[in-house]
Amino acid sequence: MTAGEGSNGDNQTESDPDLKNFGDVLKATRKRAGLTQEQFGPRVGYSVQYVASVEQGRRHPSVKFVNKAEEVLDAFGVIQIAAKQLTRRRGLASWFRRWAELEEIAVALNTYECRVVPGLLQTEAYARAQIQNVPPMPTTQEADDRIARRLERQRLLTRTPYASFSFIIEQTVIERQTGGPEVSRELIDRMLECARLPNVDVQLMPTVSPEHSGTDGPFRLLETQENEWWGYSEGQQSGQVLSDPKDISMLHQRYAKLRIQALNPADSAGLLMRLRGSL
Repeated sequence: MTAGEGSNGDNQTESDPDLKNFGDVLKATRKRAGLTQEQFGPRVGYSVQYVASVEQGRRHPSVKFVNKAEEVLDAFGVIQIAAKQLTRRRGLASWFRRWAELEEIAVALNTYECRVVPGLLQTEAYARAQIQNVPPMPTTQEADDRIARRLERQRLLTRTPYASFSFIIEQTVIERQTGGPEVSRELIDRMLECARLPNVDVQLMPTVSPEHSGTDGPFRLLETQENEWWGYSEGQQSGQVLSDPKDISMLHQRYAKLRIQALNPADSAGLLMRLRGSL
């Protein structure tokens, strides 16, 4: 869907604020218990170097480490709470995280995409193929983190009360056959399944589209429970959450045009089935 949640995502580095926050929590809790790193490491079954890397925000802690640290430090759940916050954001690019938070409180989400199938509609196989296609190659753990987070976000489609979802996707994205015919067939089945949900509309933009209002690139719009509208636009290694009324108005105008220019949901489902039959 984007570099934030549909492409290569975000490598965990020294500058990751969430890792740094977890490390600070662990360090403060360890010191409260009166333990040095040299004393703490053997008690949790990890090297001093591992402990130091986690506390410095340079390494993502394993589940085993988190649970053992919680037990050894008798931290009243503080370490596990910090780890849950870290896991919730793991696998997302730093520039996408604010948008992901807004999605959690959205009552409506409109997405126009011309690069890849949106992450909320992806299958695991498609996500893996798409991630592995874009350099630099992630490690197995990084790829697994991104895929797990992407699939976890798909619960938004079926949570109640329902939010309304509209997806406009370029036909060429499907025809590209990312991952090969078998992956594409599974992907189309997933898209058709989602399109049958009462709160989801999936529209395809035909390859031949003389009138097209999305030539400036992909974007999204969402409405929160407070009826505030937000927009999102993304490039290769950056993303921007938009709140200026003029920007939101512009995106609304473009999306309204795109909805008219794209095939309606019924015709889009028919095209998807024809594309599947041709694989």
